[in-house]
Amino acid sequence: MNRCIELAENGLGSTYPNPLVGSVLVHNDTIIGEGWHYKSGEPHAEVLAIESVKDKKLLPEATIYVSLEPCSHFGKTPPCANLIIQKGIKNVVIGSKDPNPKVSGKGIKLLQDAGCNVTFGVLKKECNRLNKRFFTFHIKKRPYIILKWAQTANGFIAPKHKEEKKPVWITNPFSRQLVHKWRSEEQAILVGTNTVIQDNPSLTVRDWFGKNPLRCVIDKDLIVPDNASVFSNEAPTVVFTQKNKPDSETICFEKIDFSNSSEVVKQLCYKLYLHTIQSVIIEGGTKTLQTFIDENLWDEARIFTGNVSFKDGIKAPNITGKPILKQKINTDHLTLLLND
Repeated sequence: MNRCIELAENGLGSTYPNPLVGSVLVHNDTIIGEGWHYKSGEPHAEVLAIESVKDKKLLPEATIYVSLEPCSHFGKTPPCANLIIQKGIKNVVIGSKDPNPKVSGKGIKLLQDAGCNVTFGVLKKECNRLNKRFFTFHIKKRPYIILKWAQTANGFIAPKHKEEKKPVWITNPFSRQLVHKWRSEEQAILVGTNTVIQDNPSLTVRDWFGKNPLRCVIDKDLIVPDNASVFSNEAPTVVFTQKNKPDSETICFEKIDFSNSSEVVKQLCYKLYLHTIQSVIIEGGTKTLQTFIDENLWDEARIFTGNVSFKDGIKAPNITGKPILKQKINTDHLTLLLND
């Protein structure tokens, strides 16, 4: 099952809206086939694992391991549970039960009714963690929320005054490249009005290979200039506003109610859920980040601390969580927190 998880992780960033899944076939304690799901609409992990087996006569005597319950419904591809049955594979070991109502338990039941010996819940915690985005989306009806910011050694997220509308870098190029890798792995990225006006970010993947995330901007009164980089054709953009404005080819305007500040982030999360967004990085300024923290609507925080200091500036957000990683990246320090 550990190998299934390892394989599945290869698909991070390219399988949405599908989950990450890895599969391994074992015969007499020897791996005879393996595969992972790498893109929505393409074959699932079980299909690729079965196809990779050179001697198909071994399948009825083999055990198939899969990190997530095999699907039992027709989507863009046929059901994997049916394929396992058709190939005569009698032993099936499953990590997580699929939270998607279209599947949840149905794949396991289909296999059991066909006479397969099904074992599930193997490395369940690890398999659930693998698909933390997928599980959060289906169970909590919102995206998996990742907070990200960089702060100075003395706790500032930005200088108090800036001469130019461009970022003031706190971190080194290695940390910034890592951030672009993260962007390629998540479905969306969100910032507030002030961040766009002060820094004019493009919010794209430039220093890494991968797909640009959906760009999301909180712009209550539509004051962000039309020529801002977030409105380029490099990626689609969603603007959350209180005003009415027609959509364009690459920009969607979502109207929300700003009258109750504590409800704003809940509305944002629900709108992103309706857009089938399973994960979002919040890269906004302190105000935007702190609002998510205060409403306890976050799952993970990734905090860089650079080796520079400002005499004065905007204080970094105030957050508490469970530290799961502390890592040095050249001159920077990275801390990862979980909201437990």
